[in-house]
Amino acid sequence: MARLRHYTGTPVEHFQPFVLFTNYTRYVDEFVRWGCSQILDPDSPYIALSCAGGIWITAETEAPEEAISDLAWKKHQMPAWHLVTADGQGITLVNIGVGPSNAKTICDHLAVLRPDVWLMIGHCGGLRESQAIGDYVLAHAYLRDDHVLDAVLPPDIPIPSIAEVQRALYDATKAVSGMPGEEVKQRLRTGTVVTTDDRNWELRYSASALRFNLSRAVAIDMESATIAAQGYRFRVPYGTLLCVSDKPLHGEIKLPGNLYTVKLNCPARAGKPVL
Repeated sequence: MARLRHYTGTPVEHFQPFVLFTNYTRYVDEFVRWGCSQILDPDSPYIALSCAGGIWITAETEAPEEAISDLAWKKHQMPAWHLVTADGQGITLVNIGVGPSNAKTICDHLAVLRPDVWLMIGHCGGLRESQAIGDYVLAHAYLRDDHVLDAVLPPDIPIPSIAEVQRALYDATKAVSGMPGEEVKQRLRTGTVVTTDDRNWELRYSASALRFNLSRAVAIDMESATIAAQGYRFRVPYGTLLCVSDKPLHGEIKLPGNLYTVKLNCPARAGKPVL
């Protein structure tokens, strides 16, 4: 329990049963904006936003977004934000940063609280030529090259997707994006997500190409399979919705400026109605 507070900068009592993990700060900004609007809405069940660094936002807080100091959350390894309801059925967002080590660590400690579900929302590299930057990836399988759980859950143990979570993520993406069904099918790719512990994986891609192709991998990141494996291990329902931020194998780099922000905020918006 003490480690949760140490890593996230928030009291254990503020953690909610519906958990979002992210690997990118832009999704935190989206969550905070939405959370502040919710606590100001008299019809919303959310009554407060607990932020890393001991900041507590309510409907009475003046300029709530400005009250959330950048310096406060930067002091913590995996800062958390909790959108609190009176009955304790709110949403927690944890920025786990990049890498499977943080993903494993936070799940080890968070599992003690027995959350109802945890979802990974974030960025990934697209592996297929047919994908475009800004497309979405819904993981229905995982290829574990993260190595942080091999001793307790061997990588050849399959990590199945959960049908109810998959359907909820698909429906939420469709609702939030505003795209018709046929367009959603073109923009939302289901397939295997590879999770690696090597940030420079593309420099040695020839050594992994066959495995990636045989597994029908469509995306790669450094957290999702770890989160899913921990959910499987601890019997916490899990799911993954990512957005393609670049395509290293095809020479396509991240989008600049506002276009990048607009395209890649959808997973954060879709994760909330799922919960």
